[in-house]
Amino acid sequence: MSDDVLSVIPTDPYWQPERAAADRAAALAGALAPGRRGGLAPEIQVNWHDRPNLVDCGAYLEWITCPHCSDMLDPGWWTGLAEAHATRGFDTLAAELPCCGAASTLDALNYHWPCGFARFEIAIWNTVREPFTDDELATFAETLGHPVRQIIAHI
Repeated sequence: MSDDVLSVIPTDPYWQPERAAADRAAALAGALAPGRRGGLAPEIQVNWHDRPNLVDCGAYLEWITCPHCSDMLDPGWWTGLAEAHATRGFDTLAAELPCCGAASTLDALNYHWPCGFARFEIAIWNTVREPFTDDELATFAETLGHPVRQIIAHI
């Protein structure tokens, strides 16, 4: 069986909200995503991490390009990096890119479908709703006290 996940993460991969704000944002997620497949209540997870963790788009990822030379990055390089940090997160997002040797950060790469890194995530599993609108994301940002973005995943 496959799952669809709609995640809301801060735009700064190192930022975390205060607990009360996170609780209010989780309640907002429940109000904005009231159902999932089979008519069940939404499954909402609030994830906290010591280090930035990859929040990827799963099977939707088509390619990644370098922000410096625009070359496509080797999928094997990316998969190895993601797998090496899957359980512990990333101590740093700094990376030397294999295409041109440029110094960059992993969150600056061009992902086709969006991916991100976060120490805080609200994940809504198997919701039947469409992605959040810009106005809804602004409401999440106001609730959390920090700008946010969404990641849509199929895993």
